Amino acid sequence: MSSVHFSVTGRSFPSACWLVFLMILSLAMMPSVQAKEYGGLERQRMELVFPGLTDVSEPAGDYQVQTLTQGDDILGYAFQSINVVNIPAYSGKPINLQVILDPQGVIRDAYMLEHHEPIVLIGIPEQKIHDFNATYTDINVQQRVVVGRSSDKSAVTVDAVTGATVTVMVINEAVMRSAHAVAVSLGLVEDVAGATQKPALVREDVYQPANWSELTGNGAIRRMLLTRGDIDEAFKGSEAEGIDEATAEQVGDTFVDLYVTHLNPPTIGRNLLGDNQYRFLMEDLKPGEHAIAVLGNGEYSFKGSGYVRGGIFDRIQLRQFGDIISFRDLDFIRLSDVYAAGIPDFYEMAIFIIRDQYRFDPGSAWNLELLVRRQIGPVESIFTSFELPYQMPEQYIERPQPTAEELAAIEEANRPLWVNIWYQKSFQVGVLLAALGLLTVILFLQDSFTKKPQFLHWLRRGYLLFTVLFIGWYCLGQLSVVNVLTFVHALFQDFRWELFLTDPIIFILWVFTAASILLWGRGVFCGWLCPFGALQELLNELARKIKIPQYELPFALHERLWAIKYIVLLVLFGISLESMMLAEKAAEVEPFKTAITLKFDRQWWFVLYVVVLLVVNLFTRKVYCRYICPLGAALSISSKVRLFDWLKRRKECGNPCQLCAKECEIQAIHPDGHINHNECHYCLDCQMTYHNDTKCPPLINKRKKRGKKAPDSPELIPAVQVVEP
Repeated sequence: MSSVHFSVTGRSFPSACWLVFLMILSLAMMPSVQAKEYGGLERQRMELVFPGLTDVSEPAGDYQVQTLTQGDDILGYAFQSINVVNIPAYSGKPINLQVILDPQGVIRDAYMLEHHEPIVLIGIPEQKIHDFNATYTDINVQQRVVVGRSSDKSAVTVDAVTGATVTVMVINEAVMRSAHAVAVSLGLVEDVAGATQKPALVREDVYQPANWSELTGNGAIRRMLLTRGDIDEAFKGSEAEGIDEATAEQVGDTFVDLYVTHLNPPTIGRNLLGDNQYRFLMEDLKPGEHAIAVLGNGEYSFKGSGYVRGGIFDRIQLRQFGDIISFRDLDFIRLSDVYAAGIPDFYEMAIFIIRDQYRFDPGSAWNLELLVRRQIGPVESIFTSFELPYQMPEQYIERPQPTAEELAAIEEANRPLWVNIWYQKSFQVGVLLAALGLLTVILFLQDSFTKKPQFLHWLRRGYLLFTVLFIGWYCLGQLSVVNVLTFVHALFQDFRWELFLTDPIIFILWVFTAASILLWGRGVFCGWLCPFGALQELLNELARKIKIPQYELPFALHERLWAIKYIVLLVLFGISLESMMLAEKAAEVEPFKTAITLKFDRQWWFVLYVVVLLVVNLFTRKVYCRYICPLGAALSISSKVRLFDWLKRRKECGNPCQLCAKECEIQAIHPDGHINHNECHYCLDCQMTYHNDTKCPPLINKRKKRGKKAPDSPELIPAVQVVEP
């Protein structure tokens, strides 16, 4: 049996790998977490929105909607977003909100019940998210809400919460998508795409002579025929059943024979009204107004005998996109003369004007609703409605092509959430990609750069400053061990790319880090791209400039302390198997959230922890990175797959020369001269020495043997003293 060995020297770590592998297997076999109970919180929010609430129904339907009532009156509807949409947030799990709608499809409350967001669990006060959710009050479900800027000028824009942009964008998507879906399912709004499209235009240049049969045959004129028996059937089961019912002989008699048409198209209007009457009508119409003709026979009058001046026609109305269009006396024109060949005689005819305020679309379907009333008491009556659908024939209309701005708004509305986030952060993405391109050039051409040590030193300091200010404090691009835990859990539970694409800065950094690990090892991220690591390094540089004394641990103790970060990683991973939420809280061993994401705007104990780490760093460089950082440990394990060894060494390195080992400020070079790539931060200091023939002792000795005098250098004498016996 082969032995399993553990080494903290960085050369092998098989036992830790076996432990991680076993933990991953156990994760895959874990049962799914049960849904959480929220107690009386949901009812409290309902009563807060509707103080007169008396009863809440059991959840019903596909979306588990509860009906909120006061006596017999429906106050609104409540549901949980997780029952409608399942959109993973930054944590990889959905945010669950209770959304309350009123009967008009208006959001009255959106309250977060459960989340697993690391930035909100410990960091940003949860109240800030609740305040953000409060902005949805009084927003109609058919409105479009955008977090941040938008090319859609009709959209409602809301400000993001600093440090939690991805979280609030997911909340926005969950609230609006779920609210619209529920409102449509309840019939509060209609899911009609045409309601948001630009209205079609009536083609005034299209005219063909047509008779009554041709106009009814092509759908330009629509008919609804109701018998007395149809009316009796409609009132069955109501209190009006049996009132004014037809006798057996009257069941087939015509109750109403109704025709309706749209008069604006010349082929319809001119053939029906005649040239003069059509011209007078069109001249009277204002822009955006439309005229329809209603023609009827039978015992039932569509105008009604109770109509009075200044009142509303209570027997007919139009409905389009769920909106009701009623007609008043000023919208009515008496129609007495019709000229279409073959038209039958009608008992009553009328023209009704649809005013511009209704934003009527002649190219979309609409219904003429005929209301029939039966009296059930001295003042009480019951109505039932009959619908006559109408759709304008396509040859009479022209559908306008959307403008570039409209096409852009449509495209934006139909884009996945993660794509919209990338558009929102396009500037940050562009700058970061350019910076990573520069870093790639530095790494590939490192031999050339390290031959110019003064230039490379200043270039590196500038890059570290960029990492802290732009990547860290501006873009909040601080990778975390939480990202690692989330990724591993996603692999064995519900892996979706959009989960990782929702934060473009983090995604790009992880992709680059993964590629750099294959080529150079973990040191590229830790030495160049970690904002907290860069902050430590810059502060330590400043400490050295002002002559703060520096201390190093004995190498034997130093290499044993390396194991701490691996232990921290394994503990966090073990905790995550039981509870990812608890693991996210335990991950506060990382100071990243306090120092970078929240810029020290936290409770005093978090700030004190970071300040202690930074103060210690003034005397010993990057203590946290070297001994505690679980993210560094995770990256070190993955560094085993590094394909190349770019850092050059000589046979004299370690024996007898110890210069690079003494100069390495994080002690990643062993006394025997080899570089521990698990601990190296790729600062390239050792490579600058390697190429410097006035500093590197082996190069100096070669120069001496060739009899060439080296140029004067203040670094020459101490360098030689290191290797001289």
